[in-house]
Amino acid sequence: MPKIAIVTDTDSSLPADVAARHSIRQAPIAIHFGEQSFETGIDIDDAKAFARIDRDGRLPTTAAPTPGRFAEAYQAAFDAGADVVICFTVSSEVSTAYKAALTARELTPGRDIRVVDSRSLSLGQGFMAIAAAEAAQSGVGPDEAISHAEDTRARSHLFAALSTLKYLAMSGRVGHIAAGMAGLLDVKPILTIRNGKLDLLERVRTQSRAWARVIELAGEASAGKGIERMAILHVNAPAAAQQFERQARAALPCPPDILTAELTPGLSVHAGAGLVGVALVCQR
Repeated sequence: MPKIAIVTDTDSSLPADVAARHSIRQAPIAIHFGEQSFETGIDIDDAKAFARIDRDGRLPTTAAPTPGRFAEAYQAAFDAGADVVICFTVSSEVSTAYKAALTARELTPGRDIRVVDSRSLSLGQGFMAIAAAEAAQSGVGPDEAISHAEDTRARSHLFAALSTLKYLAMSGRVGHIAAGMAGLLDVKPILTIRNGKLDLLERVRTQSRAWARVIELAGEASAGKGIERMAILHVNAPAAAQQFERQARAALPCPPDILTAELTPGLSVHAGAGLVGVALVCQR
């Protein structure tokens, strides 16, 4: 079988050590504060992003990795001995990363490069990349590795609770008056992945109820199946993530190892600091 390498982008929310363990290369999402540009996982993370946001009082813009960045990742994989590269990009519903990855394939002619629109994001995308990497390591071909990833997507769920609507108000996605009222009433929107993007699932009053509802939703999704993989996601809220994990372990049939991961700036600037949630892959 050909040697397969996996590439993705940093909207996968894969921590660097986890990606390295599976030999997954990540093309960085760019974050622009005015004329200043940064790359996720290289010179910016959630903590640095929100320190700057709170200082400036405005949100940055984000941009997909350039075709050049994807081409660099492809070439590095081939230089390391790969015969085939499979690239999983963040959903084309929220980013031009898929188009950039396809363009990068044209910059690397004569090579076997498969580009897959994950139709997901964050660890919904990241778990697909891991599944493909594990399948490739077991000796399957590229088509089967992609099938393993797509099967993982079909069994994946993500639920997260926003801590505040402050950052959505800054983005213009909700009116300032509505955001102020929501803060007064302590409304906590719950998000999920739907149709390839983060979408509002429901609204809950108070953080404690929101966390309980997220855990309840994870339990409903995995009922009668069990949980194969699980991660706690957060935006610049490591202590809250630890507290949430304790509650999740007490209520759900969690696997022994639970990954903790930042959402990462390409996504987190659209959700806001304080978000906590769970990503899981149900057993078959």
